Amino acid sequence: MQDFLLGNHSSLTEFILLGFSGNTKINVILFSVFLFLYLVTLLGNGLIITLICKDSRLHTPMYFFLSVLSILDMGYITTTVPQMLVHLVSKKKTISYVGCVAQMYIFLMLGITESWLFAIMAYDRYVAICHSLRYNVIMSPLLCGLMVAFCGFWGTSCALIYTVSAMILPYCGPNEINHFFCEVPAVLKLACADTSLNDQVDFILGFILLLVPLSLIIIVYINIFAAILRIRSSQGRLKAFSTCASHITVVTMFSIPCMVMYMRPGSKASPEEDKKLALFYNVISAFLNPIIYSLRNKDVKRAFLKVTGWGNAPK
Repeated sequence: MQDFLLGNHSSLTEFILLGFSGNTKINVILFSVFLFLYLVTLLGNGLIITLICKDSRLHTPMYFFLSVLSILDMGYITTTVPQMLVHLVSKKKTISYVGCVAQMYIFLMLGITESWLFAIMAYDRYVAICHSLRYNVIMSPLLCGLMVAFCGFWGTSCALIYTVSAMILPYCGPNEINHFFCEVPAVLKLACADTSLNDQVDFILGFILLLVPLSLIIIVYINIFAAILRIRSSQGRLKAFSTCASHITVVTMFSIPCMVMYMRPGSKASPEEDKKLALFYNVISAFLNPIIYSLRNKDVKRAFLKVTGWGNAPK
């Protein structure tokens, strides 16, 4: 496998991930911060998955998609953060060529799947608000499963295109990646070849995988807001809008940094800005998702109280 990946395209067998800083004291602080974020992210998303599995009242399409999102977030952050934590406290900051390819592919696969999942979740909210009487009929378990499979198909296939187009280029040195993981734009800067074609591929794929789902989400929410405005009760309008607010917040946090990262030419990229953007849609987004979806969600709070047995569930 390794010989196949290396072939005649690269004389490098490993890369060095420069990370954030060479200052030991700063790295110790960063290690503590990111370890906290990582553990809380796993705990928060794991708790949401557990509550959805345990409480039958959460066995609905909306919470099914939310559980899938939590699984993706846990995998997404685990692909990058554990290695970053090791590198923050270790002198050796290397990753093998094959390991870099694997990390790149898994990261892209989960990220692309999540991007399309957000569009599916928006459609779910549209059906719930605009066709509430037929919601359970339209959003059948079969359709929900097919929708998630569709997202997974886009993730696995397009991530393969991204990864192959980047790693078939020759890499002959230097081998220092100015990033905390093997992200495509950072790796391409080390290629011993013209990457303008890769910029075009990245832009086209970015359009398909980011702008298309985002456009669908915008169209869906225009229809949702039009339906909400037709609701006579102000309390009803507020309740309908609150079910969408969490999703809009999460989509914004994820999509905008991703578009900036993957749809601009590589020559205009700044390594330090890229690291901050990557932290936002990889670490911060996964950390905030369970908080955003659960803080104002009475169903999740009720399920938590029921599962833990902490007091009586609020009515």
